[in-house]
Formats: sequence, C-alpha cells, structure tokens
Amino acid sequence: MEQTLHKDDTGWRLKAIIGGSAGNLVEWYDWYAYSAFSLYFANTFFPDSNPTVQLINTAGIFAVGFLMRPIGGFVFGKLADNRGRKVAMTVSVLLMSLGSLLIAFLPGYNSIGIAAPLLLLVARLLQGLSVGGEYGTSATYLSEVATEEKRGFFSSFQYVTLIGGQLIALGLQLILQNIFLTDQQMHDWGWRIPFVIGALLSLVALYLRAHLNETEAFQSKDLKAKKEGSLKELMKHPKAILVVIGLTSGGTLAFYTYTTYMQKFLVNTVGLTKYQSTILTFCSLFIFAALQPVFGALSDRIGRRPLLIGFGVLGTIFTYPLLATLSHTTQMWPAFGLLMAALIIVSGYTSINAVVKAELFPVEVRALGVGLPYSIAVAVFGGTAEYLALWAKNLGHETWYYWYVTICIFVSLIVYVRMKDTKHTSLIEKH
Repeated sequence: MEQTLHKDDTGWRLKAIIGGSAGNLVEWYDWYAYSAFSLYFANTFFPDSNPTVQLINTAGIFAVGFLMRPIGGFVFGKLADNRGRKVAMTVSVLLMSLGSLLIAFLPGYNSIGIAAPLLLLVARLLQGLSVGGEYGTSATYLSEVATEEKRGFFSSFQYVTLIGGQLIALGLQLILQNIFLTDQQMHDWGWRIPFVIGALLSLVALYLRAHLNETEAFQSKDLKAKKEGSLKELMKHPKAILVVIGLTSGGTLAFYTYTTYMQKFLVNTVGLTKYQSTILTFCSLFIFAALQPVFGALSDRIGRRPLLIGFGVLGTIFTYPLLATLSHTTQMWPAFGLLMAALIIVSGYTSINAVVKAELFPVEVRALGVGLPYSIAVAVFGGTAEYLALWAKNLGHETWYYWYVTICIFVSLIVYVRMKDTKHTSLIEKH
C-alpha cells in the first residue's frame, strides 16, 4: 500500500516539497530553454534576412506550444484527480524529456527543408502538453502537503522553481557564451547543448518523483469521489473556474512580458548586446525568485487578496511608464532598476497565484480545476505575449503592446477586488 503523507510527518513533508519543486524546476528549465536560446537557433529553422521576422516565427511556435497546455491541463488534471498527484507529475516529466530530445537532434532548414520547422512545432506541442499538466498537478501537490498556516510560503516555491528553470537556462547560456563557445559556434550547434542537458535532467526528476509520497488529501477521498475527477464534476464550480481565468489573465501576461520576452526586448528594442541582455535578465530573475517566499509568507499573515490587489493597482498604473522608459534606456544598470521595479510588482501575483487556485476547489477536482482554466488563460494571454509584442514592434507601434498589458492587468484587478480571500475560505482542509 502506498505511503501517505500525514500532517505530523514533518520530515516527509519537507521531502515532498523538495521533490515536487525539483521536478517542477527541471520541467520549466526544459520549457524556457527554447525561449532563452531562440536568439541563436532562429536562423537554423527560419532562414530570413530580417532578425525580427525570425524571432516572430520562433515566437509563433512558442505560442502554438501554449495551445497544448489546456489539453495537458485536462489530461493530467484528470489523471491526478483519479490516479494521484504523484502519477501525473511523473508522466509529465517523461513527456517533457521526449520533446527536449527531439529539439536537440533536429536537423535545420538547410538539411530537411520545411520539415525542420514542422518537427520543431511537434516538439513544442509535446512540451506544451507536458507543462500544461505540470502546473495544475504540482500546484495542487505543494498546496496539499503544506501546513495550513504556511501554505502561502510553501506554495510560493512553485514559482521559485519555475523562475529557477529559466535561471538555469540563462546561466547555461552565459557559461556557453563566455567560456566555452564563440558566437558563431552558438549559432551553428551550441544551442543544442541545453536541450540534451534538459533531457538528462528529466531522468533526475523522474527518480525524485518516483519516490514521492501521495498527499493525505487525495488518499482520504472515498471511492465515489475518486471516480468524479472529471470535466462534468468540474462544471459544478463555474464561479471558481471564471475566477481562475480572470485572476490569471493579467498576471500571466505581465509575467511573460518581464521574463520570457524581456531578453529579446532588451536586445531588439533597448539595443543591449546579447550578453548584456542575458546577464541583466539572469540577475533580475535571481532576485525575483528570492522574493517569492517573502511574498508567500506575507500572504500567510495578511491574506492573499491584498497582494493580488496590490499587483493589480500598481500594474495598471506603472506598466506603460515602465516599459516606455525602459525602451528609451541605453545603459544596462538603469534598465536593470526598471526591470526589477516591474518584477517586484508582479511578485504580488506570482508568489501566491498557485495556492489561491488550489484553495478554490474541492479535492476531487482540485488538480483539474487548477490546471485546465489556468492553462486556457495562459495559452490566450501568456503564450501570445512574445508574438504580439514583436508583431506590434514590426508594425512600428510597439506602444500598443504596453497598453494591451495595462488593460489586461486592470481586468484582473476587477476580479481581485470582487473575489473573497481564499486564505479564509480555503477548501483544502475540507476533505
């Protein structure tokens, strides 16, 4: 019989949080390696003399990968609610590894023609399916293994590892750029290295997740409840579904703007070198990751809603000024200061959004309830962020994108103001 994680098992609880977070770290490293190294492999799959057009093409495939995330959220959410959180998280790691291997050894356009970008698309679809399931199941797992009084703090480690995955990708990029490879080697074949490493790291994550304990919340469900982890059962919670989509839209758009897209923005708009962009992004994300537990712990004291409202208000007021000022900044460290101001604001959302969603749903549909509506919102808003930003720039109206982000954050703010504080209405204990 599978071992259950009980409330007094402090050692097992810590092991579960580390194991769940480490697996999450590897998954998100694989996902972000594509974005981090697309500056180098864009011309391999999309031969064109215009670098912005090349980036639009790679960003387009990045966006299409997000379309698989709702499917992943449904498939893995249903699996987690019926077979267990551990099983779903383990399978998702294997799928991510397969996508990374395919990208690592994929021939370029000059070798196999149009098949190259098509196969790149297939690899991203596999990774999108995987990461779509990863968010809901890991958010549910971390929320369920945490103690009630520290749930915001422990759940914040999902975004610590999510950001950490991007940090590892950027750190590897810095090492390859400045120690081992020339710029030409990076463009020719060096960009393949992170995808090989990602596939190998997935084996480590697989081992960690294979030795996790199932949560007490899942194990405590009766047989009838276990059979009800379905879309039909989820539809009994329409308000919670709409809240997840509403609170996610502005937050995820801001997150992808200041993290995934920012590296390209600093090169393509601000005019920094690729090295300067990478080091600036790495430093800002490192501090951003360290802030997540601080904000998470704060939510355990004052509630989740004040942090969300703080993000909504400050994001609505300062998004346009921050991006507009940053676009005209020519020096590296002033740009760093502006970026950090934006990331501090976004921390009000990122640090607690996972636990807020988990607290909205009962145990029998929690993973599906967190994963599916979140994945839909991320596919629509997060997945298209890079593409829309580059599209607006190519049209010569980059400021349109700044207003777009502002409006989306304002819409989310309306949701934050109207929703109840899930710290005080959590359904996690009600199993």
